[in-house]
Amino acid sequence: MSTGLTGVGAGARDWAIAVCVAATLLVTGVSGQRSGTNLDLLGYVLLVAGGLALAARRRAPVPVLAVTGLSALGYQAAGIDVPAVAFLFAVYAAVREGHRTLTILASVTLVAALPLAALASLRDMGEAFAQARGALEIAWLVAAGAAGEALRQAERRADEAERTREEMARRRADEERLHIARELHDSLTHQISIIKVQSEVAVHVARKRGEEVPEALLAIQQAGREANRELRATLEALRDDDTAPPRGLDHVPELVRRARTIGLDATLTIDGQRDDVPAAVGRTAYRIVQESLTNIARHAAAGSASVRIDCRPDALAIRVDDDGKATPDTTPTPGVGLLGMRERVTALGGRLRAEPRGDGGFTVQAELPVDRTS
Repeated sequence: MSTGLTGVGAGARDWAIAVCVAATLLVTGVSGQRSGTNLDLLGYVLLVAGGLALAARRRAPVPVLAVTGLSALGYQAAGIDVPAVAFLFAVYAAVREGHRTLTILASVTLVAALPLAALASLRDMGEAFAQARGALEIAWLVAAGAAGEALRQAERRADEAERTREEMARRRADEERLHIARELHDSLTHQISIIKVQSEVAVHVARKRGEEVPEALLAIQQAGREANRELRATLEALRDDDTAPPRGLDHVPELVRRARTIGLDATLTIDGQRDDVPAAVGRTAYRIVQESLTNIARHAAAGSASVRIDCRPDALAIRVDDDGKATPDTTPTPGVGLLGMRERVTALGGRLRAEPRGDGGFTVQAELPVDRTS
């Protein structure tokens, strides 16, 4: 709403300026000693037309520059000696929008053509040059262009400063997010490590005594190990700075081996040439496999999972399947992990599909475009 009101206000100001300029030019032209011929009437129309054209100077600065210049030539040829004020406004607007070269060419052309236009109503060449000089002083022309360029540079610097502030704010937010993640990781890791150590000691003592280890105690031991692994994986996913080791396709086998340690029968197949896969694509592939295997371990109740990566000449295709409890009748709730995968894939211009299969289980498929020439 505020943007619309601002646009309406700017349009009203443009029309007010255009009407004032047109009225000033017309009053100046009419105040001269005229004969009242049809040629004079045409000159008055051109005076008004040149002034009113300024209402469109923001939307169409180049056409307005042409209209005001031609109007100035027209009323000078009609014998109306009025300064080309509308053209100066148009020069300012065109330079402000960045049309410097075109504005210079138009100005030089008008300065050269004005004496010829004035000569059409005057027989004396010297008088024609004097009238043309009075109609468009070079100093005012330069001043209008300089003012437009100065304001354009000021607006550009203001835009750059605004972008810099936004980037700094995003960077501070990312740094704070990473700091919170590290603090949370340290705190939870410490507490879970205590639980893990205590459970392992209890299991060891029970086995040493020849006693049967309770299933609950074994579950606590396994949950502690898995929680530690997930905390490390979460921190790695949140960290995106120079201190983090780069992760890519070469580290995917480690994810699959880690999945096997928690009882998941995971397999990995990588086809094609992966040496020249861009780092950004490799990192995204790693995160997709990591998040997919984590979701399988946490939610799918699956016994096996397969990871297939196909390195094609123009794309990297990733597919992760499991034999879990998901069915087409169940609608998965998009979690943070799935949303994060989708954001990563979209940022690279790829496609992601994550849904239950018709024969049971869940499938994650991603296709990431690869530019091997860069």
